[in-house]
Amino acid sequence: MEKENIIFIGVALGLLVFSHIFLWLLFPKLARLIYRPTSEKGKNAMRKFSTALKWGLFFAVFPIIEPLFSPPDLNQFGKEPFFIVLAIITFSWIIIELSNVLRHAFLENFNSNKEDNLRERRLLTQVAFVRKLFIIIVVIIAFSAILMNFESARKLGAGLLTSAGIVGIIVGLAAQKSIANLLAGFQIAFTQPIRIDDVVVVEDEWGKIEEINLTYVVVRIWDQRRLVLPINYFIEKPFQNWTRTTADIWGTVFMYVDHTIPVEDLKIKLKEILDGSSLWDKKVQVLQVTDYTEKTVEIRCLMSARDSPTAFDLRCLVREKMLEYLQQNYPGSLPKSRVLLSGEEEKK
Repeated sequence: MEKENIIFIGVALGLLVFSHIFLWLLFPKLARLIYRPTSEKGKNAMRKFSTALKWGLFFAVFPIIEPLFSPPDLNQFGKEPFFIVLAIITFSWIIIELSNVLRHAFLENFNSNKEDNLRERRLLTQVAFVRKLFIIIVVIIAFSAILMNFESARKLGAGLLTSAGIVGIIVGLAAQKSIANLLAGFQIAFTQPIRIDDVVVVEDEWGKIEEINLTYVVVRIWDQRRLVLPINYFIEKPFQNWTRTTADIWGTVFMYVDHTIPVEDLKIKLKEILDGSSLWDKKVQVLQVTDYTEKTVEIRCLMSARDSPTAFDLRCLVREKMLEYLQQNYPGSLPKSRVLLSGEEEKK
């Protein structure tokens, strides 16, 4: 191997190492002037963006300084198709990671952990969907630019970048089910029948919306299973959204007791239970006789809580305490069956 080639390889590797070390030292200082992530996800996004920039700096600087040390009998690598393809991939990577950083920088201004987080969940859903769509557009443009570097595929690449080409793709995919899901995703992102972290009941399962992707939605069920549904399910089929406008929810407890039960005493006991529990939000407290039959009286306890998990715990607490109260104070008022004997049968 000639000396010029060895120098060329050494300088190229040195430039690669320099770009990594330079940004490793400089990037954190510059980044702190613009954005200081407070969440772990934001910090992770900055690390990925920094890694992409390190490679991007190499691909940006190498073609500029290559003529200064490239051997005269060697073609310039910076003009070779494979180098241009790698550069396009790297710069697309940088743009995608930058969009992730911008997403976290925007969302960190909103606290989604508070009780009334409707606005935050709305923005989280919209930003997540728009970013996924943006990534698809970046990938299409990058793929088209890569194709244009090869003579046999140049026309296809140019067609993808023209409006007619884009329209042709959309029309071609319109008959596919995936594009229907994509359009449903647009509708969900901006009309928002569901949002990330909404509490829903779908397919007789209670859970929270964990992910809203371009074509499907992931529901985290209460027992940590995941229910994956096509996104147009939430446009075409009915479902329950318990946090559509607010996280507040009412809970009910039904009791079936004997007709001799003193209802007023139960109302006093319910008030005592709710007043002594931090699960109750102090908005709704009702005990009513909602039905009775020849055997039992149906009593409904109605109470409110700040969200559905809290309401579930509160309902369980009321059931336990009311049952304990009946057992200790009115054991004779638990459901029983009665048999009436006529006078003639009594004589026999």
